[in-house]
Amino acid sequence: MNWNSHEFIWLDWTILAVGIVAVIWAVWRSVQKDKRSQQGASSEDYLFGKGEPWYIIGAAIFAANIGSEHLVGLAGTGAKSGVGMAHWEMQGWMILLLGWLFVPFYQLLNNKMGKIITMPDFLKYRYTPRTGSWLSIITLIAYILTKVSVTAYTGGIFLEFLLGLPFWYGAIGLIVLTGIFTVLSGMKGVMTLSAIQTPILIIGSFLVLFLGLSALGDGNIATGWTEMMDHARSAMNIGADGHAYGANHMFHWTEADPMYQDYPGFWVFIGASIIGFWYWCTDQHIVQRVLGQRKGEDNDVVMKRARRGTIAAGYFKILPVFMFLIPGMVAAALAAKGEFDMSNTDAAFAVMVKDVLPAGVKGIVTIGFICALVASLAAFFNSCATLFTEDFYKPMFKNKSEATYVMVGRIATVVVVILGMAWIPVMMSLGSLYDYLQGIQSLLAPAMVAVFALGIFSKKITPKAGETAMIVGFLIGMIRLLTNILTNTGKDVMTGWFWENTTWFWQTNWLIFEIWLLVFLLLLMVVVSCFTPAPTAKQVEAITFTGSYKELIRKSWNKWDVITSLGVVLLCALFYAYFW
Repeated sequence: MNWNSHEFIWLDWTILAVGIVAVIWAVWRSVQKDKRSQQGASSEDYLFGKGEPWYIIGAAIFAANIGSEHLVGLAGTGAKSGVGMAHWEMQGWMILLLGWLFVPFYQLLNNKMGKIITMPDFLKYRYTPRTGSWLSIITLIAYILTKVSVTAYTGGIFLEFLLGLPFWYGAIGLIVLTGIFTVLSGMKGVMTLSAIQTPILIIGSFLVLFLGLSALGDGNIATGWTEMMDHARSAMNIGADGHAYGANHMFHWTEADPMYQDYPGFWVFIGASIIGFWYWCTDQHIVQRVLGQRKGEDNDVVMKRARRGTIAAGYFKILPVFMFLIPGMVAAALAAKGEFDMSNTDAAFAVMVKDVLPAGVKGIVTIGFICALVASLAAFFNSCATLFTEDFYKPMFKNKSEATYVMVGRIATVVVVILGMAWIPVMMSLGSLYDYLQGIQSLLAPAMVAVFALGIFSKKITPKAGETAMIVGFLIGMIRLLTNILTNTGKDVMTGWFWENTTWFWQTNWLIFEIWLLVFLLLLMVVVSCFTPAPTAKQVEAITFTGSYKELIRKSWNKWDVITSLGVVLLCALFYAYFW
């Protein structure tokens, strides 16, 4: 047997088949055990799950974030552009805001409302019903356009490079498999799959990293790291003037640098943080991993477990840079030495798996990767089912049976699956996947950040101000998206009165546009609040911490929560210092 084969051999296929059967059995057993303990179906348990240990919550948050866009896009970006993309990944500190700041607010609102909430529920309570409805609509559209379709598309690419499956077989097979999995297993299945795939994914990815560095350094990992950094510094990101601006640093300060348009100076940190704030603190499919952990328990127990889950996720979130982005940089350096052909940078991680892992290990690691793809998509599907059931169906059809609500959630999942599949051909015609994905996220995030931040931190912002900012921000974002499509993200030369007089709108760097859009929406909310009725006492009460509630929060953490949280911040700071 050739243990160093660069292709999948019979041993890998056997391990892959046996592993998938074992995962299916483990998930089925967990779901059946959970159903027996429930004594019947429950829509809340299907959509939110039951109380899980803090480490399972952390793994679920991490797994919900890791998808095929990391396996393909992040590794491919590392091979092409070095560490610049790390701004979007080195955000463990942002997850701490969810646990320390937002969980108490969401829990307080939950106590006031007397039921589990979704993010639109928060906006309906703090602002107006229309505000929450708009968020549900925007979120569902965003999931279809940027989550389901992108994950399926990049999953198809990954499976094509790794297993040799035709693209559409992999993409459609992945999305159909995940739809079936989500419909049959609910949140408990997602949680169980997350717990299974997280250690496999972490260990397998670090094997790829260390073995890749060893191959690059002729058996010495430290030498391999030095060669990778030298390649990124001298052979990547060459300007028109022939100068090597390098791809070994996260900030690009001069416009002569070819990467300045993608990572413009310090603006990139601010822009990435805006997207991170929206994603980690207000996005339903992330927050739901925390909101689902309060089945009839004391508030301090719930907050303690949720907070510690976010701290664990903060440490997990530091890993993807080393699991995917840096292996992409290693792949680029190995390709430069002629170790293998990598004409398509999207193939970086799949090529590394095939070339540096020994036979047998390939199969084990691939199991973790497939679980990651399914878990990530399942998290999106489950959140879509939650939003539709809780925010549209239940308010219109009250007092239905629990079985009915579960069935409606499953039907919503199937609809999302179909729409995600239908959108893939359209998405493929819109140009660069990276520009498409980041462009949409940067246009949706400012409205979410403005409405949530001022809604929580200000008692004077009026209900109408939140509704106005949500609608105006979404419309501006969609107009900018339309101009991006028509102008090739501002790169094409456009003629005519409209284009020549609105270059500030459609040609401005996408991150800078995002920042100024947020500033505009914050000012808009302040101005509208000056001319519209103030929030009611009940709305203000929902965001006002009483002395007893502050004491309850204080009881939910100890010095070790503080110390471990500071550890996350320190690790992020050290990474920025090294790759500055």
